[in-house]
Amino acid sequence: MHVSTVPSVVDTEVAGNPRRHRINGSVAPVRDFLCRECGQRLSFENSLCLHCQSPLGFWLDTKTIYTLDDAGRVEVDDTLLEKCANAVVAQCNWLVEWTGHPELCPSCALTRTRPADSDPEALKAFGQAESAKRRLVLELNELGLPIAGFDDDVPNGLAFDLLSSAAQSVVTGHANGVITLDLAEGDDVHREQMRVELAEPYRTVLGHFRHEIGHYYQMVLIDDAARPGFEALFGNPDDDYQAAIDRHYSEGAPQGWQQNYVSSYATMHPAEDFAETFAHYLHIRDTLDTAAAFAMAPAGSTLDSELPGDVGFDRIIEWWLPLSWALNQINRSMGHPDMYPFVLAGPVLDKIRFVHGLISSD
Repeated sequence: MHVSTVPSVVDTEVAGNPRRHRINGSVAPVRDFLCRECGQRLSFENSLCLHCQSPLGFWLDTKTIYTLDDAGRVEVDDTLLEKCANAVVAQCNWLVEWTGHPELCPSCALTRTRPADSDPEALKAFGQAESAKRRLVLELNELGLPIAGFDDDVPNGLAFDLLSSAAQSVVTGHANGVITLDLAEGDDVHREQMRVELAEPYRTVLGHFRHEIGHYYQMVLIDDAARPGFEALFGNPDDDYQAAIDRHYSEGAPQGWQQNYVSSYATMHPAEDFAETFAHYLHIRDTLDTAAAFAMAPAGSTLDSELPGDVGFDRIIEWWLPLSWALNQINRSMGHPDMYPFVLAGPVLDKIRFVHGLISSD
Protein backbone atom coordinates (compact mmCIF):
# COMPACT_ATOMS: atom_id res chain seq x y z
CA MET A 1 0.00 0.00 0.00
CA HIS A 2 1.39 3.39 -1.03
CA VAL A 3 1.06 6.09 1.64
CA SER A 4 1.74 9.76 1.01
CA THR A 5 4.30 11.08 3.47
CA VAL A 6 5.06 14.61 4.58
CA PRO A 7 8.44 16.06 3.54
CA SER A 8 10.40 16.83 6.69
CA VAL A 9 11.84 19.99 5.16
CA VAL A 10 8.35 21.47 5.12
CA ASP A 11 7.12 20.57 8.59
CA THR A 12 9.61 21.70 11.21
CA GLU A 13 8.05 22.87 14.46
CA VAL A 14 8.94 26.41 15.49
CA ALA A 15 10.63 26.43 18.90
CA GLY A 16 8.17 27.24 21.67
CA ASN A 17 5.17 27.27 19.35
CA PRO A 18 3.72 23.92 18.21
CA ARG A 19 1.17 25.63 15.97
CA ARG A 20 3.68 27.43 13.75
CA HIS A 21 5.69 25.51 11.15
CA ARG A 22 8.64 26.50 9.00
CA ILE A 23 8.41 26.25 5.25
CA ASN A 24 11.81 26.70 3.61
CA GLY A 25 13.05 28.65 6.62
CA SER A 26 10.09 31.01 7.07
CA VAL A 27 7.21 30.79 9.53
CA ALA A 28 3.90 29.81 7.92
CA PRO A 29 0.78 31.32 9.53
CA VAL A 30 -1.86 28.74 10.34
CA ARG A 31 -4.61 30.30 8.21
CA ASP A 32 -2.38 30.71 5.15
CA PHE A 33 -2.61 27.12 3.95
CA LEU A 34 -0.52 25.85 1.04
CA CYS A 35 -0.80 22.74 -1.11
CA ARG A 36 2.23 20.60 -0.28
CA GLU A 37 2.27 19.20 -3.80
CA CYS A 38 2.29 22.40 -5.90
CA GLY A 39 2.38 25.35 -3.47
CA GLN A 40 -1.09 26.64 -4.39
CA ARG A 41 -2.77 28.67 -1.66
CA LEU A 42 -5.70 26.87 -0.06
CA SER A 43 -8.76 27.75 1.98
CA PHE A 44 -9.53 26.04 5.25
CA GLU A 45 -12.50 24.34 3.58
CA ASN A 46 -10.59 22.88 0.60
CA SER A 47 -10.72 19.12 0.11
CA LEU A 48 -9.13 19.32 -3.34
CA CYS A 49 -6.35 21.50 -4.72
CA LEU A 50 -7.88 23.25 -7.73
CA HIS A 51 -4.43 23.69 -9.32
CA CYS A 52 -2.91 20.19 -9.19
CA GLN A 53 -6.07 18.23 -8.27
CA SER A 54 -4.44 16.65 -5.22
CA PRO A 55 -6.90 15.41 -2.59
CA LEU A 56 -6.48 17.24 0.71
CA GLY A 57 -7.19 16.72 4.40
CA PHE A 58 -6.91 18.89 7.51
CA TRP A 59 -5.30 17.45 10.66
CA LEU A 60 -6.37 19.26 13.83
CA ASP A 61 -3.33 18.18 15.86
CA THR A 62 -0.95 20.15 13.63
CA LYS A 63 -3.49 22.67 12.21
CA THR A 64 -2.21 21.72 8.76
CA ILE A 65 -3.69 20.69 5.41
CA TYR A 66 -1.92 17.66 3.88
CA THR A 67 -2.04 16.14 0.41
CA LEU A 68 -3.38 12.58 0.39
CA ASP A 69 -2.51 9.50 -1.61
CA ASP A 70 -4.91 7.72 -3.96
CA ALA A 71 -6.45 5.87 -1.01
CA GLY A 72 -7.15 9.15 0.77
CA ARG A 73 -4.43 8.65 3.40
CA VAL A 74 -1.26 10.35 4.62
CA GLU A 75 1.37 9.51 7.22
CA VAL A 76 2.20 12.30 9.68
CA ASP A 77 4.70 11.80 12.52
CA ASP A 78 4.49 8.01 12.09
CA THR A 79 0.69 8.13 12.36
CA LEU A 80 -1.42 6.96 9.44
CA LEU A 81 -4.34 9.31 8.79
CA GLU A 82 -7.37 9.02 6.55
CA LYS A 83 -10.50 11.02 5.73
CA CYS A 84 -13.26 11.48 8.29
CA ALA A 85 -16.16 9.06 7.85
CA ASN A 86 -18.36 12.09 7.08
CA ALA A 87 -16.23 13.14 4.11
CA VAL A 88 -19.20 12.77 1.77
CA VAL A 89 -22.32 13.31 3.86
CA ALA A 90 -20.96 16.35 5.75
CA GLN A 91 -18.49 17.54 3.09
CA CYS A 92 -15.84 17.07 5.80
CA ASN A 93 -12.18 17.58 4.89
CA TRP A 94 -10.74 16.68 8.31
CA LEU A 95 -8.51 13.68 8.98
CA VAL A 96 -8.66 10.96 11.62
CA GLU A 97 -6.25 8.25 12.71
CA TRP A 98 -6.58 5.13 10.59
CA THR A 99 -8.04 2.27 12.64
CA GLY A 100 -9.33 -0.06 9.95
CA HIS A 101 -12.92 1.09 10.32
CA PRO A 102 -14.65 4.47 9.75
CA GLU A 103 -14.02 7.16 12.39
CA LEU A 104 -15.45 10.63 12.89
CA CYS A 105 -13.22 13.68 13.27
CA PRO A 106 -13.36 15.78 16.47
CA SER A 107 -15.89 18.15 14.91
CA CYS A 108 -18.24 15.62 13.33
CA ALA A 109 -18.15 13.48 16.50
CA LEU A 110 -19.90 16.31 18.35
CA THR A 111 -22.99 16.06 16.13
CA ARG A 112 -25.64 13.97 17.86
CA THR A 113 -28.49 14.24 15.35
CA ARG A 114 -28.49 14.96 11.61
CA PRO A 115 -30.99 14.70 8.73
CA ALA A 116 -31.86 11.33 7.27
CA ASP A 117 -29.99 10.09 4.21
CA SER A 118 -33.33 10.15 2.35
CA ASP A 119 -33.54 13.98 2.61
CA PRO A 120 -31.06 15.38 0.04
CA GLU A 121 -32.05 19.03 0.54
CA ALA A 122 -31.54 18.81 4.29
CA LEU A 123 -28.26 16.96 3.80
CA LYS A 124 -26.97 19.77 1.58
CA ALA A 125 -27.76 22.29 4.32
CA PHE A 126 -26.25 19.92 6.87
CA GLY A 127 -22.95 19.91 4.99
CA GLN A 128 -22.90 23.71 4.94
CA ALA A 129 -23.61 23.85 8.68
CA GLU A 130 -20.88 21.32 9.43
CA SER A 131 -18.41 23.45 7.49
CA ALA A 132 -19.20 26.41 9.76
CA LYS A 133 -18.99 24.15 12.82
CA ARG A 134 -15.50 22.99 11.86
CA ARG A 135 -14.34 26.59 11.80
CA LEU A 136 -15.89 27.07 15.24
CA VAL A 137 -14.22 23.95 16.65
CA LEU A 138 -10.85 25.00 15.23
CA GLU A 139 -11.07 28.38 16.96
CA LEU A 140 -12.17 26.88 20.27
CA ASN A 141 -9.26 24.46 20.04
CA GLU A 142 -6.81 27.25 19.27
CA LEU A 143 -8.08 29.29 22.22
CA GLY A 144 -7.56 26.29 24.51
CA LEU A 145 -11.21 26.07 25.53
CA PRO A 146 -12.45 22.70 26.85
CA ILE A 147 -14.33 20.65 24.25
CA ALA A 148 -15.78 17.35 25.43
CA GLY A 149 -18.56 15.45 23.71
CA PHE A 150 -21.48 13.71 25.38
CA ASP A 151 -19.83 10.38 24.62
CA ASP A 152 -16.71 11.31 26.60
CA ASP A 153 -18.50 10.59 29.89
CA VAL A 154 -17.57 13.93 31.44
CA PRO A 155 -19.69 16.61 33.12
CA ASN A 156 -20.97 19.35 30.81
CA GLY A 157 -20.52 17.43 27.57
CA LEU A 158 -21.23 19.20 24.28
CA ALA A 159 -23.44 17.96 21.43
CA PHE A 160 -25.09 19.39 18.31
CA ASP A 161 -28.50 18.58 16.86
CA LEU A 162 -28.56 19.87 13.26
CA LEU A 163 -32.15 19.57 12.11
CA SER A 164 -34.31 20.65 9.18
CA SER A 165 -37.45 22.65 9.95
CA ALA A 166 -38.91 21.54 6.61
CA ALA A 167 -40.12 18.34 8.28
CA GLN A 168 -40.48 19.40 11.92
CA SER A 169 -40.51 22.39 14.22
CA VAL A 170 -36.93 23.37 15.10
CA VAL A 171 -35.89 26.10 17.50
CA THR A 172 -32.25 27.17 17.37
CA GLY A 173 -30.85 27.32 20.89
CA HIS A 174 -28.86 25.73 23.69
CA ALA A 175 -30.02 23.52 26.57
CA ASN A 176 -27.75 21.66 29.00
CA GLY A 177 -24.89 21.25 26.56
CA VAL A 178 -26.97 20.51 23.45
CA ILE A 179 -26.87 23.12 20.68
CA THR A 180 -29.74 22.89 18.20
CA LEU A 181 -29.55 24.61 14.83
CA ASP A 182 -32.33 24.99 12.29
CA LEU A 183 -30.65 24.08 9.00
CA ALA A 184 -32.92 26.57 7.23
CA GLU A 185 -30.40 29.17 8.43
CA GLY A 186 -28.12 27.87 5.70
CA ASP A 187 -30.56 29.09 3.04
CA ASP A 188 -29.53 32.60 2.01
CA VAL A 189 -33.08 33.80 1.23
CA HIS A 190 -34.54 32.49 4.50
CA ARG A 191 -31.69 33.86 6.57
CA GLU A 192 -31.92 37.31 4.96
CA GLN A 193 -35.68 37.40 5.48
CA MET A 194 -35.18 36.61 9.16
CA ARG A 195 -32.40 39.17 9.46
CA VAL A 196 -34.61 41.93 8.05
CA GLU A 197 -37.67 40.81 10.03
CA LEU A 198 -35.70 40.89 13.30
CA ALA A 199 -33.84 44.09 12.33
CA GLU A 200 -30.45 42.40 12.76
CA PRO A 201 -27.33 43.91 11.16
CA TYR A 202 -25.62 40.52 10.93
CA ARG A 203 -26.87 36.93 10.66
CA THR A 204 -24.81 33.89 9.58
CA VAL A 205 -24.67 30.19 10.41
CA LEU A 206 -21.23 30.67 11.99
CA GLY A 207 -22.63 33.57 13.99
CA HIS A 208 -25.41 31.31 15.31
CA PHE A 209 -22.86 28.71 16.37
CA ARG A 210 -20.71 31.31 18.12
CA HIS A 211 -23.72 32.68 19.99
CA GLU A 212 -24.98 29.29 21.12
CA ILE A 213 -21.51 28.14 22.16
CA GLY A 214 -21.48 31.25 24.35
CA HIS A 215 -24.43 29.80 26.27
CA TYR A 216 -22.53 26.54 26.59
CA TYR A 217 -19.41 28.20 27.98
CA GLN A 218 -21.48 30.24 30.42
CA MET A 219 -22.51 26.87 31.82
CA VAL A 220 -18.90 25.62 31.82
CA LEU A 221 -16.87 28.67 32.83
CA ILE A 222 -19.11 30.72 35.14
CA ASP A 223 -18.43 29.05 38.47
CA ASP A 224 -18.86 30.49 41.98
CA ALA A 225 -15.64 32.48 41.62
CA ALA A 226 -16.63 34.03 38.29
CA ARG A 227 -20.29 34.67 39.08
CA PRO A 228 -19.89 38.01 40.93
CA GLY A 229 -18.00 39.46 37.96
CA PHE A 230 -20.65 38.10 35.61
CA GLU A 231 -23.51 39.62 37.58
CA ALA A 232 -21.77 43.00 37.88
CA LEU A 233 -21.61 43.28 34.09
CA PHE A 234 -24.49 41.23 32.73
CA GLY A 235 -26.99 40.89 35.57
CA ASN A 236 -28.57 37.88 37.25
CA PRO A 237 -28.51 34.86 34.91
CA ASP A 238 -31.36 33.32 36.94
CA ASP A 239 -33.83 36.08 35.98
CA ASP A 240 -37.09 34.70 34.55
CA TYR A 241 -36.23 33.85 30.95
CA GLN A 242 -39.77 33.51 29.59
CA ALA A 243 -40.75 36.85 31.08
CA ALA A 244 -37.67 38.37 29.43
CA ILE A 245 -38.64 36.92 26.04
CA ASP A 246 -42.20 38.22 26.35
CA ARG A 247 -40.97 41.67 27.32
CA HIS A 248 -38.39 41.82 24.53
CA TYR A 249 -40.77 40.87 21.75
CA SER A 250 -43.60 43.07 23.01
CA GLU A 251 -41.58 46.17 23.94
CA GLY A 252 -38.36 45.81 21.98
CA ALA A 253 -34.91 46.94 23.11
CA PRO A 254 -34.76 49.90 25.50
CA GLN A 255 -33.95 53.31 24.07
CA GLY A 256 -30.22 53.98 23.90
CA TRP A 257 -29.34 50.31 24.22
CA GLN A 258 -26.26 50.84 21.99
CA GLN A 259 -24.41 52.44 24.92
CA ASN A 260 -24.44 49.23 26.97
CA TYR A 261 -25.06 46.28 24.66
CA VAL A 262 -23.40 44.90 21.54
CA SER A 263 -26.79 44.13 19.94
CA SER A 264 -30.48 44.72 20.58
CA TYR A 265 -30.94 40.99 21.20
CA ALA A 266 -28.39 41.19 24.02
CA THR A 267 -30.78 43.44 25.93
CA MET A 268 -33.30 40.63 26.39
CA HIS A 269 -31.70 38.69 29.26
CA PRO A 270 -28.29 38.46 30.99
CA ALA A 271 -27.69 35.03 29.42
CA GLU A 272 -28.31 36.44 25.94
CA ASP A 273 -26.08 39.42 26.68
CA PHE A 274 -23.25 37.07 27.63
CA ALA A 275 -23.80 34.81 24.59
CA GLU A 276 -23.79 37.79 22.22
CA THR A 277 -20.66 39.17 23.88
CA PHE A 278 -18.95 35.78 23.71
CA ALA A 279 -19.80 35.49 20.01
CA HIS A 280 -18.25 38.89 19.32
CA TYR A 281 -15.08 37.91 21.12
CA LEU A 282 -14.85 34.90 18.78
CA HIS A 283 -15.59 37.10 15.75
CA ILE A 284 -12.78 39.47 16.71
CA ARG A 285 -10.15 36.86 17.56
CA ASP A 286 -10.76 34.69 14.50
CA THR A 287 -10.77 37.64 12.11
CA LEU A 288 -7.55 39.00 13.60
CA ASP A 289 -5.93 35.57 13.30
CA THR A 290 -6.84 35.33 9.63
CA ALA A 291 -5.76 38.91 8.99
CA ALA A 292 -2.38 38.19 10.60
CA ALA A 293 -1.86 35.29 8.19
CA PHE A 294 -2.02 37.75 5.30
CA ALA A 295 -0.04 40.58 6.88
CA MET A 296 -3.17 42.66 7.53
CA ALA A 297 -2.68 42.53 11.30
CA PRO A 298 0.39 42.15 13.55
CA ALA A 299 1.87 38.68 13.97
CA GLY A 300 1.14 38.94 17.71
CA SER A 301 -2.62 39.01 17.09
CA THR A 302 -2.91 35.31 16.27
CA LEU A 303 -5.05 33.02 18.38
CA ASP A 304 -2.05 31.24 19.85
CA SER A 305 -0.29 34.45 20.93
CA GLU A 306 0.17 35.10 24.64
CA LEU A 307 -2.25 37.95 25.36
CA PRO A 308 -3.14 37.59 29.04
CA GLY A 309 -5.30 39.88 31.14
CA ASP A 310 -6.08 43.55 30.61
CA VAL A 311 -2.84 44.30 28.78
CA GLY A 312 -3.51 41.54 26.28
CA PHE A 313 -7.10 42.65 25.77
CA ASP A 314 -6.06 46.26 25.21
CA ARG A 315 -3.70 45.09 22.47
CA ILE A 316 -6.49 43.07 20.83
CA ILE A 317 -8.78 46.10 20.68
CA GLU A 318 -5.95 48.35 19.46
CA TRP A 319 -5.55 45.95 16.55
CA TRP A 320 -9.25 45.29 15.98
CA LEU A 321 -10.66 48.80 15.72
CA PRO A 322 -8.55 49.95 12.74
CA LEU A 323 -8.83 46.56 11.03
CA SER A 324 -12.64 46.43 11.29
CA TRP A 325 -12.86 50.04 10.09
CA ALA A 326 -10.71 49.24 7.07
CA LEU A 327 -12.66 46.09 6.26
CA ASN A 328 -15.94 48.01 6.46
CA GLN A 329 -14.59 50.58 4.01
CA ILE A 330 -13.39 47.84 1.66
CA ASN A 331 -16.86 46.27 1.72
CA ARG A 332 -18.42 49.64 0.90
CA SER A 333 -16.00 50.01 -2.00
CA MET A 334 -17.48 46.79 -3.40
CA GLY A 335 -21.06 47.90 -2.78
CA HIS A 336 -21.56 45.56 0.17
CA PRO A 337 -22.80 46.35 3.69
CA ASP A 338 -20.26 46.75 6.48
CA MET A 339 -18.48 43.53 7.37
CA TYR A 340 -18.63 44.39 11.09
CA PRO A 341 -21.67 46.65 11.55
CA PHE A 342 -21.32 47.13 15.31
CA VAL A 343 -20.26 49.89 17.70
CA LEU A 344 -18.24 48.80 20.72
CA ALA A 345 -19.08 51.34 23.43
CA GLY A 346 -17.09 51.41 26.69
CA PRO A 347 -19.48 49.17 28.69
CA VAL A 348 -19.54 46.70 25.81
CA LEU A 349 -15.75 46.56 25.77
CA ASP A 350 -15.82 45.89 29.53
CA LYS A 351 -18.02 42.86 28.86
CA ILE A 352 -15.78 41.57 26.08
CA ARG A 353 -12.80 42.12 28.40
CA PHE A 354 -14.53 39.86 30.96
CA VAL A 355 -14.87 37.10 28.33
CA HIS A 356 -11.20 37.51 27.44
CA GLY A 357 -10.28 37.12 31.09
CA LEU A 358 -12.28 33.92 31.35
CA ILE A 359 -10.65 32.42 28.29
CA SER A 360 -7.08 33.63 28.73
CA SER A 361 -6.96 32.45 32.35
CA ASP A 362 -8.68 29.11 31.72
